[in-house]
Amino acid sequence: MTNPATIDIQDGVATITLDDGKANAFGFAMLDALDACLTEAIEGSEVIVLTGRPGIMCAGFDLKVMREAPDQAGDMVRKGGEFLLRLFSAPQPVLIASTGHGIAAGGLLMLAADYRIGVAGETRYGLNESAIGMVLPPYGMSLARFKLDNRALDKAVVGAELFLPEQANDVGYLDEVVAEADFAARVAEKVAYFKELDSAAYAGNKKYIRGALIKEIRADLDAGLGMNVSA
Repeated sequence: MTNPATIDIQDGVATITLDDGKANAFGFAMLDALDACLTEAIEGSEVIVLTGRPGIMCAGFDLKVMREAPDQAGDMVRKGGEFLLRLFSAPQPVLIASTGHGIAAGGLLMLAADYRIGVAGETRYGLNESAIGMVLPPYGMSLARFKLDNRALDKAVVGAELFLPEQANDVGYLDEVVAEADFAARVAEKVAYFKELDSAAYAGNKKYIRGALIKEIRADLDAGLGMNVSA
């Protein structure tokens, strides 16, 4: 099977690409590949960029496992939480160049990054767990509260509303939306901006801003809280 996530490091920029040929779901193989890529990126880059295949960033956890293998689902959700926490804790700037849908765990992926650029169009972002009979684990709730507009939490988390890119920008899944023709250039501009910042100061300020939440998520994962996500 082709590796569902790959990394390319050029001039201090680690670009991690999710592409399993389908929905880029967070299954065991994808999460293993992402974890390996993230380790390499943290050790060998100044800026980390995550991107997807055309039309899709990540459509969530592997629903086949979630619905048909409940004994494995909890392990998969925990593994996803471990990856998202590592991404959220990375000292480098973490930029998501979103090529399309970011739903459920894909929505959480958007919330774990430092800066998110999306392509204008008909793609959707959101946490639709209430619509598919699942409950967000505590780490998901924590990321939602950290990044989403407080006024939107009920409709975004409880109401399972999915948002077009411009709406997702207003709610907090994205930081900006650009036309497809301008997407690559804008991502390159933002990467260049991040590279100009003082890396030690960036890491230190990021640690202070996120430190308490990182400890909270770490404790929840260690305690196994919310790994049974069935409603």
